[in-house]
Amino acid sequence: MRETGYRTHVSLVVETVGLDGLLTVCAGGVFAVTMLVDSHCHLDFPDFAEERDEIISRAHEAGVKLMVTICTRVRRFDQIKEIAEAYDSVYCSVGTHPHQAEEEADVTLEEILELAKHPKVVAIGEAGLDYFYDNAPRDVQEKVLRTHITAARETQLPLVIHSRDADEDMMRILEEEMKIGSFPALLHCFSSGKELAQKGLELGLYVSFSGILTFKRSQELRDIAAELPMDRLLVETDAPYLAPQPWRGKRNEPAYVAHTNKILAEALGVSEGEMASATTKNFLRLFSKVPKTR
Repeated sequence: MRETGYRTHVSLVVETVGLDGLLTVCAGGVFAVTMLVDSHCHLDFPDFAEERDEIISRAHEAGVKLMVTICTRVRRFDQIKEIAEAYDSVYCSVGTHPHQAEEEADVTLEEILELAKHPKVVAIGEAGLDYFYDNAPRDVQEKVLRTHITAARETQLPLVIHSRDADEDMMRILEEEMKIGSFPALLHCFSSGKELAQKGLELGLYVSFSGILTFKRSQELRDIAAELPMDRLLVETDAPYLAPQPWRGKRNEPAYVAHTNKILAEALGVSEGEMASATTKNFLRLFSKVPKTR
């Protein structure tokens, strides 16, 4: 029997999940192990279609007991919903990715609010600004983002924010919208500059790190992470993309969030278990619609 920061290898286990994590009971004794959450993945993508059950089973085996499969097109929400309904450990969001902003510019606030009533919908988005690809006109991206911000404000579900090469405009929009009324939010797959991270914290946002944090060239990002308060951090995979360093270039999956948690822990100088406990509690605080005990 061998214990690591996020997982205990045992021959006989019974598991129960609560606010503080995973309690693993084995024939030789009882071990408290902190669970992990993949706060952002895309289980509806074709990459997972042939083995979704196996993907989710591997996540559970790695201690990843909760996953949020993120919506990128409101018009395809039914596919997302079906996956979330099929697995107790999977929740979902509703929203339009900035790449699809022009395609779904006609999606109304009322549509998003109605879909967000589903019991498995725990977040709005992902929505935001992507100036790297510029797949939609920037003014349309901003319009769609502001609609999603209003939805987050009205539902008090966290807005999952996508921001790439758009730090200045994102900070401006967030400041303007917070003056209208507060809303919960997180900067997903954070790879932006320190200023956006600090502005996000000032406005009450959380910051989520993906496998990018583990890349050899990401020392500057790890330095930014090291300066952030532990009670505002989350981890994610953004699977099937951005597999962490040991699997870089291969298909990502929720189980691999454990490695991102490890590197984040090293950046902050804490144990893997401490980081897993913190990110899980942060997730449950921010994603308040997820039941605290299951």
